[in-house]
Amino acid sequence: MYRTALRNVLAHKGRLLMTVLAVMLGTAFVAGTLVFTDTLGNALRSQSAKSYTDIAVTISDRSAVDRGYDLSGGSTTDPTLTESTRKAVALLPGAAEARGVVTGFAGIADRKGALIGDGFSTTGTNYVPGADGTDPRYPLVDGRGPRGSGEVALDVKTADKGGYKVGDTVRVAVNGPVMELKLTGTLHTNDPRVVSGGSLAAFDTATAQQLYLSPGRFAEIDVKGRPGADDRALLTAVRQAVPQDDSIEAKTGRELAAEQDRMIQEGTKGMSGVLLGFAAIALFVGIFIIANTFTMLVAQRTKELALLRAVGANRRQVTLSVLVEALLVGLTASVAGLLAGIGIATGLRALLNGPMEANLPDGPLVVAPSTVLVSVAIGVLVTVLAAWLPALRASRIAPVAAMSSVEQPATQKSLRVRNTIGLLFAAAGVGGLLAGAAGKEGKLVGAGAGALLIGVFVLTPLLARPLIALFAPLLRRLYGTPGKLARENAVRNPRRTAATASALTIGVTLITALTVIGASVNKAVDEETENDTKADYTVAMQNSSMLSPEVATQVARTPGVSAMSVVRTVLVGTGDAAGPGNRDDREVVTSVDAATIDQLATITVKAGSADALKRGELLVGSGTADRLRLKPGDPLAFTYPDGTEGSLTVGGVLEAGTALAGLVAPDSVVGPHAAPGTGPQKVLVKGVNGADAKLKQALRDATGGNPLIAVKGEKDIKAENRQLVTAVLNIMYGLLGMSVVIAVLGVVNTMAMSVFERRREIGMLRAIGLDRRGIGRMVRLESLMIALFGGVVGVLLGIVTAWAGTRTMADTFKGITTVVPPVQILGFLVAAAVIGLLAALWPARRAARMDILGAIKSE
Repeated sequence: MYRTALRNVLAHKGRLLMTVLAVMLGTAFVAGTLVFTDTLGNALRSQSAKSYTDIAVTISDRSAVDRGYDLSGGSTTDPTLTESTRKAVALLPGAAEARGVVTGFAGIADRKGALIGDGFSTTGTNYVPGADGTDPRYPLVDGRGPRGSGEVALDVKTADKGGYKVGDTVRVAVNGPVMELKLTGTLHTNDPRVVSGGSLAAFDTATAQQLYLSPGRFAEIDVKGRPGADDRALLTAVRQAVPQDDSIEAKTGRELAAEQDRMIQEGTKGMSGVLLGFAAIALFVGIFIIANTFTMLVAQRTKELALLRAVGANRRQVTLSVLVEALLVGLTASVAGLLAGIGIATGLRALLNGPMEANLPDGPLVVAPSTVLVSVAIGVLVTVLAAWLPALRASRIAPVAAMSSVEQPATQKSLRVRNTIGLLFAAAGVGGLLAGAAGKEGKLVGAGAGALLIGVFVLTPLLARPLIALFAPLLRRLYGTPGKLARENAVRNPRRTAATASALTIGVTLITALTVIGASVNKAVDEETENDTKADYTVAMQNSSMLSPEVATQVARTPGVSAMSVVRTVLVGTGDAAGPGNRDDREVVTSVDAATIDQLATITVKAGSADALKRGELLVGSGTADRLRLKPGDPLAFTYPDGTEGSLTVGGVLEAGTALAGLVAPDSVVGPHAAPGTGPQKVLVKGVNGADAKLKQALRDATGGNPLIAVKGEKDIKAENRQLVTAVLNIMYGLLGMSVVIAVLGVVNTMAMSVFERRREIGMLRAIGLDRRGIGRMVRLESLMIALFGGVVGVLLGIVTAWAGTRTMADTFKGITTVVPPVQILGFLVAAAVIGLLAALWPARRAARMDILGAIKSE
């Protein structure tokens, strides 16, 4: 029987080709994911390790780090780590050197004034030269390090992007006025933020301290150990030498490297999980192809298998022979998939580092033994499991079937059982979708969509005949006999048609659901932007940090501004009126200009008065009011960042989903208690003549052309939101592309094997007058109907799933409705039709060129 199985694989290698390709592609996706994430993780860890090679101990002041990046809203006290602390640490036994570090954001403008890199990876730091005048952290490429307040050094990639050379004037800004500095040198860095596409500006230490902290203060002190010194002993000494403060933390370089490794591992694990999820979809699609292929092979070998039973083979041996065939196919395909996956990982890294400019770190390709074992095991297991049911059916072929080569029809009992199971799954799926939509539970919607998809797959043979019958009148009218024959062939074996169409249905369902959800979110965000925001422009930092305090004044003085309001966020302690601070709660208060905010944002209250801010009272978002159990007239006590205490009366409760939410207070009350030197989060602006290019440019000029400050209008915000959604959808489409390719292979495979199976029938059709053109058209139309059937079912399932999914977002996006973009949906159906026609090209050509007499004489 083993020899028989091997012989069958070799005899049917042409018919097994598409199955091999399907398994190979799915396995390649798995292998490529594992190789790519292992390679990326190894490269990131190697790069990270370089950052700690000469560091024995690092002392960091978390409050100073936050202040440097302007994320905490400022601080009322100076950072704890000082120059005297650095000197004291440098004198400790085992310490060779102590380097003070200052970091923060630094936006660098290109020659057109645009920001180089994105706002969150624009890094500024201090250049600390050693005895030789260089900083070992940043090896120089050209020139020298900065030595005064008018100088700066840039990483070499940023300098190239901006077209700068040593000696040029560079425009640099943090959250204040733009500085024009002389470029003294270019340097290398292994900082992950910079390597991945960010920028680095290095100042002399005094300038960096002035920009980010205060003179003589550091955010971090890196200690280099003497040769042979014990890091743990040095860490103990350091902890005794530095000030005892809750914000101060000291760790060894090895501990920091280990933490970095864990973070990298978690990040690559998350990426790997997402990619493997899409690989699982591709393999799931492949299961339909594998099962369909072996079902058709078993049907075509009915006589052969029955003869084996007749000469003594038992059921177990027949089943085992089919499973051995699947094992050989799976093993061959998995090994090929593993090799292809290594190629995919190599190509993906080259693509990301090349045209996409992701700037991933260099490193060797990592093919772990676990990757080899997992990839091959998954491919073999999927193939064998998919072939199990066809193998079981093969074992049930009675010896008497040797008298006929006709495929054994399914019994009425098996059809009833199948349809009952399908109806139960479909009902459970619909129930899950409805319950999830009503309760806004995303996980329940996902489970319901999965159950519905399974139920539809099981019921697809039942659905195939009536749905394909809808095409019959059109096909008969347009194509005559070939159209009629194509329809009859498509419904001749509903199970086979269903299995072929279901592979395509999966991809179309997911793509449709993503498209509908994306369109729904875009519309909801657009409407929210239009309805809730009356401001013509919003002025804010591109890295979401606080604006400089003088920006509000600059905006107010800009010609063409009719109204403006700061939007400031302040973290406060809250308590009841009887005893401020009795509760240990901390809340974010958003403060706005009470006199003008109604001209710049829509304020809709469901209780109380919309004019509460003008009376010096508090507006509370609906969710916050429920959580804190507040209603109009209730007092709420605050402990402000400067330590003072106060109380505001709740004047109104805002409707859910409005632009203003949480706790909203007049800036005249909250602003004076904000941390000194901190500015607003953003400034809302209304123009005398509305939004026009002249006002936008005036606002840019008023803020000094700071590349980190963005001036955005309604169109800019909409375009930015749409760009984000589009980028996510494009990634999803790309990842789902593999499953669509595998589905196409399934259609090709089914049509090719169907042509081989019906060669006698095709020969008879040719003999009674149907020409080659008619035969080819018949096969193409059959493939077209199968693909359209899968596409229509997928589109319907995708829309239903998306409807339930959008209902779960009602709390996030106010008034979100399900938007079905007709052009894109029609495009998916057209794409399904094109797939069907393309998949039939080779089978149709083969059928049309079949020899008439040879076909009639075939078994």
